[in-house]
Amino acid sequence: MNRNPLAISLTVIGWLALAAAAGAAEKRTLTLEQCLELGLANSKGLHASRMAVEASAGKLREVKASRLPSLKFSANYTRLSEVPPFEVNLPLAAAPSGSSTFVVSPSYFNNTILKLGFQQPLFTGFRLQAGQAMAGLNAGASEQDLSRDRNEAVFAIQSAYWSLVKARESRKVVDDNVEQVKAHLADVRSFFDQDLLTRNDVLKVEVQLSSVRLAQLDAKNAEEMAAVWLNNLIGAPLDQDIEPAASNEILAASALDTPEEWSSLEKLLASAQQNRPELRAMDFRVRAGQEGVKVAQAGWYPQVLLTGNYYSLRPNPRILPAQDKFIDTWDVGLSVSFDIWNWNAAGLQTSQAKAQLAQAADALGQMKDAVAVEVRQSWLAFQQSKEKIGLAKLGVEQAAENLRVTRDRFKEGVAINTEVLDAETALLQARLSYTQALVDSELARARLRKAVGP
Repeated sequence: MNRNPLAISLTVIGWLALAAAAGAAEKRTLTLEQCLELGLANSKGLHASRMAVEASAGKLREVKASRLPSLKFSANYTRLSEVPPFEVNLPLAAAPSGSSTFVVSPSYFNNTILKLGFQQPLFTGFRLQAGQAMAGLNAGASEQDLSRDRNEAVFAIQSAYWSLVKARESRKVVDDNVEQVKAHLADVRSFFDQDLLTRNDVLKVEVQLSSVRLAQLDAKNAEEMAAVWLNNLIGAPLDQDIEPAASNEILAASALDTPEEWSSLEKLLASAQQNRPELRAMDFRVRAGQEGVKVAQAGWYPQVLLTGNYYSLRPNPRILPAQDKFIDTWDVGLSVSFDIWNWNAAGLQTSQAKAQLAQAADALGQMKDAVAVEVRQSWLAFQQSKEKIGLAKLGVEQAAENLRVTRDRFKEGVAINTEVLDAETALLQARLSYTQALVDSELARARLRKAVGP
């Protein structure tokens, strides 16, 4: 049987597209550690920071090279206009071959210069030494900037991950509440059929069911938005369906685990002052500013260079009479220069460098204060988050018991329909508050870890 090749191709393409769509929609379970690994590997911001480190390292190598001897080769060819040779007239008796004209230097109209130059700085007013130290400190600051950006990226991924966990667990809570309201609606309709309740009681439960279904839709949308945010941070397709490996049970167990060193705020403050990459980077920049002052002050000193050149010239002007061939010569020299008066340019540059140094020192002081405030706030938030978990858990237990008792009383005809609806709403809020408390505890833990530094 003959088959149309175009139809076959379209069919194959269609199957491939369906397979790709199915693969994209497949749920992927990820732990926090896996998300961190993916996010740090795919982060464009961290790649830019790594390139800044490489640029700083290249600048350091460039400054180091400026202190070493340099060789420079140049070549030049010039075509000269024709001029008569340099001649002198001699008495006939003294002239060679009886000629009265003697050519002292012939004229050559092709001039070729080959030059190999050598230069070695001997003394530059400590400019090169200070410049090398400054470049090395700036390179160190760039490395600390990379560490800071990595710390920020880790916290961003953790925040996105726990936000997805909170959205998913909240959606589960709302789903359970929907089922609870459905079960209560079935009971109310049964009582209505037996003329034990009014139509208004049924409508109240139906309205409640519509409200929780709207909340269910909002919870699902929040979960999808949280997944998009996390996918963006870890470099996954935005429509990737992610299933966090964490749950409320895991969060509850994690909340009980507190590092021993976190029990003392003073230790955390001291650790942050030593470990925060922002403070290290700014300290490097302050020290680089000190070297920058030395670079500016170099203008007050003489500059001494050792120079040398090796020439291969055709013709060589040092050889008389001139000859139309390459002749090699060389020279070695010592160059000394000193600015006698330049309208105090070195002094003005030094003033600028000192002002920039003062700015960097002030920024370091402000940053230390900000870090101390951040650590203290994060520590207090973490301590409070642990207390909230216990209170929220107790609230869930009380709300669940209240709902159980109220339902039993409703079935016995002692409680009214509104009391059951209120109890269901209270349990929903209690469970959502408990989920919020668990996730807030993990976020507070991550924020404190970021505040203290890697």
